[in-house]
Amino acid sequence: MNQNKIFFYNTLGRKLEEFKPIKPGEVSIYSCGPTVYWYQHIGNLRSYIFADVLKKTLIFNDYKVTHIINVTDVGHLTSDADEGEDKMEKASAKEGKTAKEIAEYYFQIFRDDFKKLNITEPNVWPKASEHIKEQMALIETLEQKGFTYKTADGIYFDTSKFPHYGELSGQNLSDIKAGSRVELRDKKNPTDFALWKFSENPGKRQQEWESPWGVGFPGWHLECSAMSMKYLGETLDIHTGGEDHINIHHTNEIAQSEAATGKTFVHYWLHGAFLTSRGEKISKSKGGLYTISELKKLGYEPMHFRYLVLGTHYRKPLDFSLEALDGAKNAYERMANITSDIKDDEKINDKYLAEFQEKINNDLDMPGALAVLWNLLRDEKAEGKKQTINKMDEVLGLKLNQKEKMEIPDQIEILMKEREQARKNKDWKLSDELRDKIKEQGYIVEDKPDGQKIKKA
Repeated sequence: MNQNKIFFYNTLGRKLEEFKPIKPGEVSIYSCGPTVYWYQHIGNLRSYIFADVLKKTLIFNDYKVTHIINVTDVGHLTSDADEGEDKMEKASAKEGKTAKEIAEYYFQIFRDDFKKLNITEPNVWPKASEHIKEQMALIETLEQKGFTYKTADGIYFDTSKFPHYGELSGQNLSDIKAGSRVELRDKKNPTDFALWKFSENPGKRQQEWESPWGVGFPGWHLECSAMSMKYLGETLDIHTGGEDHINIHHTNEIAQSEAATGKTFVHYWLHGAFLTSRGEKISKSKGGLYTISELKKLGYEPMHFRYLVLGTHYRKPLDFSLEALDGAKNAYERMANITSDIKDDEKINDKYLAEFQEKINNDLDMPGALAVLWNLLRDEKAEGKKQTINKMDEVLGLKLNQKEKMEIPDQIEILMKEREQARKNKDWKLSDELRDKIKEQGYIVEDKPDGQKIKKA
């Protein structure tokens, strides 16, 4: 394997570009992380599967990857326009727990979902509340360079002083101003955003800090710039996130970062499209906010959802329904069953692996990569299937040759042993009756040359 050419669609510039890292053989990636005030739904998790296959693709191409995902545990208000309650404080009041307890609880569930979905964890999970010093330092730098001003409720970034504001979204500042209906209050421009918010009643918030500007807490956008630069340097190779971050959050990250350093903040911006339901973005108001645990209760394994996600390109909306998930479940189970029956000849099929690499290196074409894998499975003359599938699964992450041990109830174990004995005695009638009994309890028995195999019905 070598570092063949890789192409990504760069949101900054709106075109497909060949990937060229800052340092040869190394890649830095920053992914916007969760606000840990509630469960992460499958729409959120699609973004992390996309970031995961990005990372796995780069590793497949022999790059050393350093990946950071932040944890927002302070400062994200209920409105992205620097208004409303802090989501963590609101959840704390609702559940009768401290903000720290809320954050730890939902962050752990989020990490459990990563494990279930076979998503590789980042090198560091930096928390916003643990990087206040770095965020204050960034504000001080911006203040010294004349990019900030004070209002009644905080310290704001003056977007009119950053000439490239809005480039990521394809809008210029005058267009945004002309079309804006945001109430200015005492902001100078509709697009100006908070770097530091003052506590309305100091001492009442759980999360507030003394600062040169007064008691308060950092703005939501600030943490990503401060923490990404701490762990990855002032210029990053790749930044990922959902397409909903383009217009505000990522645009503001660019402005404050480049204003502070005078350097390009990120070379490649990659954005994933929404998970939709009946053509509309899945949201609290629209419904469809399943969690991985809820899907499990409905009979779907995490790999079924991962397979569904891989079947649509990350830049295209994925219209979710349980019917679509049923299709993914059936396809995945068929693929896993075929794979489990393949004998290992310890070879690699270079032809199919090259086709696979061509697909993944073309802007993470996972639907195309899955098609190559299916072609390999159907090719009766192909050699090296087992090891080639293993190599492909290093990117797909579908656990195709790592089937987790099924917990079989004691009563099923007893019926299996009775059936095994019946087969040894050539009592085929009893063997069939026991097979039917096992099926009635939700399991299917298959007879293989090396013995009975069981799976859930």
